[in-house]
Amino acid sequence: MTALDPKFKQLIRQDVQSMHAYAIQDSAGMVKLDAMENPHRLPAALQAHLGQRLGALALNRYPDGRVNDLRQALAEYARMPEGFDIMLGNGSDELISLLAMACDVPGGSILAPLPGFVMYGMSAQLQGLKFMGVPLTADFELDEAAMLAAIAEHRPSIIYLAYPNNPTANLWDDAVIEKIITAAPGLVVMDEAYQPFSSKSYIDRMARHGHVLLMRTLSKFGLAGVRIGYMMGPKALIAEIDKVRPPYNISVLNYECALFALEHREVFAEQAAAVVVQRTALLDALAAMKGVTAWKSDANMILVRVPDAAKTFEGMKSRHVLVKNVSKMHPLLANCLRLTVGTADENAQMLAALEKSL
Repeated sequence: MTALDPKFKQLIRQDVQSMHAYAIQDSAGMVKLDAMENPHRLPAALQAHLGQRLGALALNRYPDGRVNDLRQALAEYARMPEGFDIMLGNGSDELISLLAMACDVPGGSILAPLPGFVMYGMSAQLQGLKFMGVPLTADFELDEAAMLAAIAEHRPSIIYLAYPNNPTANLWDDAVIEKIITAAPGLVVMDEAYQPFSSKSYIDRMARHGHVLLMRTLSKFGLAGVRIGYMMGPKALIAEIDKVRPPYNISVLNYECALFALEHREVFAEQAAAVVVQRTALLDALAAMKGVTAWKSDANMILVRVPDAAKTFEGMKSRHVLVKNVSKMHPLLANCLRLTVGTADENAQMLAALEKSL
């Protein structure tokens, strides 16, 4: 990495200079099972149809009211309650950043369980907000007493609850979630990034509360390359947060791809169902593998603990299988790897590489 010219050091925030950029692993020539992507592509006939549709767009014009067609389509797809509204982001990452910006009030703070999605803490830091991470229990459940104590002490502006969580892939106890929501003095964001693979959603409980937002992404749906995140909540609340959203943040190509996908949602539903079947098979195989502990998953990833995560990760990489080494993310994840659920063939290659790399 090239050193920063000293004359620029005073121009860039010191905390930014000390940060590490979000790392994206080089996946060329690899069986790519590190980023929780849907492993299935569009069928050839739909690829051709989508290509024609995108080619006809007026790329010389800014995005238009068609983006509202996508908002309406997503609201219908998600079964959004009456009296609620929806806003769009360039992936859920942008929505997380916009929430931190909108809620940056004096003394404001963000709270989330750890280990969890790194962008919750990063968005707080970049916006100058205090971030409190509350460790999960040893079996990756919410620590009810610690969460409630942290809420009482810090009075956070935003609490993030990933449902299911990343990287642990589990759904937390609903009774504990309700206690946290009841105790929250500010907003609670239910992050359902992995909803297509989950046995539960919070969508049917949203209308009970006026301070709960539900966030999802089309990345796990099957459009990771399209970058569409969406967030639902009470209309008046969404209207205020939406004021900090940049104009034209969703490109014409992105919203047309998303509309096309929703028109063919049955194809993506079949792909998600196939991933869930593969997840079950993978969990069975991992349970039989000596030296490996795997946790139950409600997402398209499985968290495993191995004797030596660094050795196993590098061994798998040398065998052209790329997974995620999360062992340094948090002490609770010691010697843990996160495995994305792929196709049957990809999973077979991953299992073989894992067994040889232990």
